[in-house]
Amino acid sequence: MSFAKGEIKGVAFDLDGTLLDTETLYKRFWVEAAVRMGYPMRDEHALMIRATQAELAQQILREHVDPEFDFYGVRELRRVIMEEYVDEHGVEPKDGMYELLDALKARGVRMVVATATQPDRARKYLRMVKADHYFDEIICASMVPHGKPAPDIYLLAAERMGLRPDQALAVEDAPSGIRSAHAAGMHRVLIPDQDEPGEELRALCEYVLPSLRDLIDMI
Repeated sequence: MSFAKGEIKGVAFDLDGTLLDTETLYKRFWVEAAVRMGYPMRDEHALMIRATQAELAQQILREHVDPEFDFYGVRELRRVIMEEYVDEHGVEPKDGMYELLDALKARGVRMVVATATQPDRARKYLRMVKADHYFDEIICASMVPHGKPAPDIYLLAAERMGLRPDQALAVEDAPSGIRSAHAAGMHRVLIPDQDEPGEELRALCEYVLPSLRDLIDMI
């Protein structure tokens, strides 16, 4: 399945690592919080759980880091120390974000955010980069029974845009997000952030692009 120019009626954007350059912060502070609590977590472990629902993320970390990994305790500490950093230093948009959002808005394409981040923090981050006004709605994992890679969040995103999934596009940076969108029947574009996709993930994507800017003339 692939899409032609003008076919896409709505776009659901992942937030962290896709619109905002925040995945580096999540990776940094997951590791820092885990180490503070005595777990030998490394960068590659943080990448394994990007945008992944809590139960699955806990399972992954208990398998790869420590059988007794306190996922919820580490996550809460990560939230605290990351927010302290963000409040002082802010967040940055990904390359081409404003150009793409301006182009889609001008064409009347519906836009929502579909993220694992809680609604208040998602809105806060978007306000920081003056991008909150572009989106009709913020769809968060807390609004659905199962987070990514389950299809729930993208099915809800399509519903809230008033579209069938095959009329909408998901823009993602992470494997769990692509798997979620694929399961929902949405069109899919991957813009890699922290690592390059393997063959299995590429097979689930319609396009793999260097930046958001490269998507402007495709929709």
